[in-house]
Amino acid sequence: MKDLLIFDMDGVLVEVSESYREAIQQTVEHFTGKRIAREVVQEWKNQGGWNDDWALSHALIKTEGIAVPYQTVVDQFQKLFHGDGTDGLILRERWIANPGLFDRLTTHAHCTVFTGRLRWEAELTLQRFAPGIFDMVVGADDVASPKPHPEGIQVIRKALPHNRVWYAGDTVDDARSAKAAGVPFIGIAAPTALRRGELMALFAAEGAVAIIADINEIEAILV
Repeated sequence: MKDLLIFDMDGVLVEVSESYREAIQQTVEHFTGKRIAREVVQEWKNQGGWNDDWALSHALIKTEGIAVPYQTVVDQFQKLFHGDGTDGLILRERWIANPGLFDRLTTHAHCTVFTGRLRWEAELTLQRFAPGIFDMVVGADDVASPKPHPEGIQVIRKALPHNRVWYAGDTVDDARSAKAAGVPFIGIAAPTALRRGELMALFAAEGAVAIIADINEIEAILV
């Protein structure tokens, strides 16, 4: 029986500073005329409870004293993120795993994804970079309760028989989701991450079994 590896997606499998983080900035700027710093976005992320970038964008707009319907914010965000299929911010994403990593991992583990993206959006990017690699993808639209609730992890664990299990993520909500599920958490804090020291301290406080710079270091944790 194989082990079970559950991965968050954004910041773990794909680099999203120029896609999702940029979409937050551009959405807020569209409605407020103010370009918010990425460090501010990370500060909110580190508070926990802001895994949903639509909700975060809406909240950041509200802090500027501007009332915009939530769905209007979502529509603008999605317009920026997807564009017309040829110019969306999603196309700026970069795959993080080195060649061969998942070839090796899948020999002894089910590789799966639990992400705050909608499942079809996650599969769109996975199909572009790593088709056929992941045994199961659970998106935000597949669960009743979003991170930091452990529902997504629980769904995957029930679906795939396994031995050992880990969840790898890059936010405090990921860490809290793993903790609530009783699953060992591997925190990812890139050397270039904003407020990295704060993030690493949060991971440690939530009981991370390891903190690594990127997904390419994960094999050393799984021995």
